[in-house]
Amino acid sequence: TVWQDQAGLSDELATQEALYSLESTKSQIPVLQSGLEEAMNRVAVLLGEKPGAVHDALTEKKPVPAIPLSVNIGIPAEVLRRRPDIRQAERELAAQTAQVGVATADLYPKFVLNGSIAVTGDSLNRMTSNLTTTENWALSGGPQIRWNLFDAGAIRKNIEIQSVLQEQALVQYESTVLNAFEEVENTLTAYAKEQNRKESLELAAQAAQQAANLAQQEYQAGWKDFTSVLIAQRSLINLQDELAQSQGTVTANLVRLYKVLGGGWPYGAENEKETY
Repeated sequence: TVWQDQAGLSDELATQEALYSLESTKSQIPVLQSGLEEAMNRVAVLLGEKPGAVHDALTEKKPVPAIPLSVNIGIPAEVLRRRPDIRQAERELAAQTAQVGVATADLYPKFVLNGSIAVTGDSLNRMTSNLTTTENWALSGGPQIRWNLFDAGAIRKNIEIQSVLQEQALVQYESTVLNAFEEVENTLTAYAKEQNRKESLELAAQAAQQAANLAQQEYQAGWKDFTSVLIAQRSLINLQDELAQSQGTVTANLVRLYKVLGGGWPYGAENEKETY
C-alpha cells in the first residue's frame, strides 16, 4: 500500500488501514506467547519437573490429534461397573446394609462354645512321652448363652440409626448413578455437536479463503479499495482461529467422554460396544 500510495494508485487511508491491521495483529502475539509459556510450565509441574524442563519436547509443532470417525462408548449399563465413584457408593451402601444386619442380630441370643484342653502328668518326661494317651488329657468348658435382653431399647435404637444411615447411603448411591448418566449424556451431546460445528467452520474457512483471494486480486487490479481486503482477511483469520479452537475442543471432548465413561476397557472389545 505504501508503494501504491507513492505511485499514486492508492491513498494514505489504505496505508493507515493496512498499518492498523498489521499492528493490531502483532499486539496479540505476546499474549499468545505468554499463555503458551504458562501452559508448558504447567505441564512440566504436572510431570514433576521444573518449569522449562519440557520446553524442547513441547515446542515441536504438531497438528491437533486426529479423532476417530466413530467412538465405541459401550453399553450404558457398563458405566455402573467402570466408574470409580459408582463403585465406591455401591460398596458404602453394601457395608451400611451389613451394619443393619449386625445391629439386628443383637436382638437374638448368642451361643458361645468355650473350653480348654490341658495335659496332666507328675513329671515332664511322663507328659512328653504319653501325649497320645487320653488319660493324660484334661478337658473343661461348655456352651454359653449370651442375650442382652435388658438392652433391647438401646438395640432397637441402634437398628433405627443404622437403617437411617442405610437410607442415606442408598440416596447417595442413586444420586451418584444419576449424576454419572447425566455427565455421559451431556458429554455425548457436546462431542457430537462440536463435531458438527467443526465441519461447518471448515466449510466457512474455505469460503473465506476464496473470498480473501478474490478481494486481493480485485484490489491489485484497482477495482476495489483496500478496505474490502481488510474485511475479507479479518473474516478469514477469525474463522481459522475458531476452527483451530473447535478442533481442540472436539479432541478434549473425546478425552472427557472416555473419562466420564470410566475408561479402562480392554483393547479389542469393540464388538461388545455401541458405536456413537
